[in-house]
Order: sequence, then C-alpha cells, then structure tokens
Amino acid sequence: MTKFRTSRRRFIATAAASASFATGLLSPAQAQSLAPTPSMRGGANNYRPGAPIVERIGGGGFMMTGTVRRAGDGAPLQGVRIQIWAHTTEGHERDAHSHGATLTDAQGVFRMDMPQIVPAFGQAHGHLASEADGFETVFLRPLLASSSDTSLNADFVLATL
Repeated sequence: MTKFRTSRRRFIATAAASASFATGLLSPAQAQSLAPTPSMRGGANNYRPGAPIVERIGGGGFMMTGTVRRAGDGAPLQGVRIQIWAHTTEGHERDAHSHGATLTDAQGVFRMDMPQIVPAFGQAHGHLASEADGFETVFLRPLLASSSDTSLNADFVLATL
C-alpha cells in the first residue's frame, strides 16, 4: 500500500486551489460593460447646433483633447462630431467665433487647438457636445484644475439610441 505524505506546503497549495475554484477565480475572465457618460449640468449652455468643423478655434494655444467610445464594449468611435466652445481670451462662450467642431479619428481620438480658457462665473471650464447619428448626444462641462492650465481632456462613452 502506498502511503500519501502530506506536507504543510502541499496542504496550503491544495487549500488555495480549492478556494480559487470555489470562488470562480478559475473561470474565464469577462470584460465589464462600459457605462455611458451622463450629460453634465450646464453642459448645453450656449450650445449651437451645426457649429462648423474647423482646424482650430481662433489663434490657438490651448489644447482640448479626448476620446469617444461606445458604451458596453468600449470600441472607439470614428467620425463622431465633437463641438467645443468656451469663454477664452478671444471671446465669450456665447460668441459664434468661440465655437467649433472636429471629428474623431479611427482610434476615437479628437483634438482641438483653441484660445486659452479663462474663468467665467468664477470657474475656468470648457463645453463639449458629442454629435453622432444613432447615439445619444452628451454635453460635458469639465473644469480646469487651474486657470493657468494649457490643456484639458474630456472622454465620452456614448449609448446607442
């Protein structure tokens, strides 16, 4: 008869494997569903439907960037129109020349060079709107950490209609 010898190391390894199996750690990994971005309060203030697609707004010097992905699987969305406007050194956020739009690239990335954002109502902030057929429009109003920042990033996760 063969005698099975148990060591402390074997006991711990067996217990760990059993616990992992029991808690599902050995099951295949599953991606979590990516939730859509909700519109922010005040994000649609001074929105202008159909603002023109432009290379940059005004003289530039401030970089607005971000990504656009599809809710659920997180796939990047190409060709989404992102409208951007803000209170800047060259105009107020209600002025037509302070608005412009750009399109996302194949990786869902957008970039817009625009004038330096300055505080309006005590806060330095930008406004962005996603505009894409088949997706809900989302309005964002992100704040700059400091009014001297020269860039701001805003990411969108869009839900289908």
